[in-house]
Amino acid sequence: MSAQPDHARLTPYAPAPGAPAELLAQLRADQRAERWVPAFEREWAAALEESRRTFSLGGLYEVVQDWQGRLAAAPAVDAFVASGYDDSEFIDMAELRGRQRRR
Repeated sequence: MSAQPDHARLTPYAPAPGAPAELLAQLRADQRAERWVPAFEREWAAALEESRRTFSLGGLYEVVQDWQGRLAAAPAVDAFVASGYDDSEFIDMAELRGRQRRR
């Protein structure tokens, strides 16, 4: 029998101690800084408050991982947008989920 509940989420990897500051510097240098920096700061503040309540660093780690992923994916997204690829025939996921529920 395990001492941990079966619904406990796995803690993401622990980033380096300076990772949040380094990430914030990268976000400030990005062309999307006007939108991304305030969004990162809001998510970081919320995760920090949760961390204070729960004594867990998991939420802080998740914020760093999420934003590292967004920053890493940004060049691919920019290339896609610049390619002029026609994505007008997309399927709205909300509509798709609605169809699946009705079956």
